[in-house]
Amino acid sequence: MHDGNDRISRREFVAATGSAAALAMAPAGLWPARAGRQAAGTTVLFQGDSITDCGRDRGVAEPNVAAALGTGYPLLVAARLLSSRPEAGYRIFDRGVSGNTVPDLDARWQPDTLDLKPDVLSILIGVNDLWHKLMGRYAGTIEEYEAGYAALLDRTRRALPGVRIVVLEPFALRTGAVTDAWFPEFDQRRAAAARVAERAGATFVALQAMFDRLTARAPAAYWASDGVHPTPAGHGAIAEEWMRTVGL
Repeated sequence: MHDGNDRISRREFVAATGSAAALAMAPAGLWPARAGRQAAGTTVLFQGDSITDCGRDRGVAEPNVAAALGTGYPLLVAARLLSSRPEAGYRIFDRGVSGNTVPDLDARWQPDTLDLKPDVLSILIGVNDLWHKLMGRYAGTIEEYEAGYAALLDRTRRALPGVRIVVLEPFALRTGAVTDAWFPEFDQRRAAAARVAERAGATFVALQAMFDRLTARAPAAYWASDGVHPTPAGHGAIAEEWMRTVGL
């Protein structure tokens, strides 16, 4: 995924930030019970590629700053957490980087993850590991993806024994850039991410099944215009599923 794909129009930005406001003001009954609330001062970190990056300002290092959270699902989740529990003292960061693969995450893991000492670490990675391969820019296999991802989480567990890891399932909708050439390998990579999450004792957020259900309500391009990068509707759906599954 390229930075150019992350640029959004003013209309899309307004829609995304409007979604954040709507989520923040939603009645409590529209959200699941917070079964596993964290202690005060919890640090939440979102990691991944352009879907997580979503145009964030990389020059802003402080937590809870809208520009530093991008215009996607990390902003929407942050809006809900910060508005619903101001007393909790959440510190929320987004360190997604457009175009990243698992090896790219590994190369920047110390400063962008371990040094931040997150209590909750949310990761969405995997689409570029195949997309870049199809474009001839990367040669990583399914086995290398799984082994590298597992090693990354093992490294995280050793450095941060108490961290709660959340693995978001890579997803692809059959529209735009997503063609038959993506399959069945993409599905095999999704299965690999699920195995990695299980071995690491991570919370797994099943996004592909969610989007498959949603495409029965509206066309795939409504949720991700190119099949990979979510629209405001797609980011809203990810945020809702994250909140429902993680239960902060």
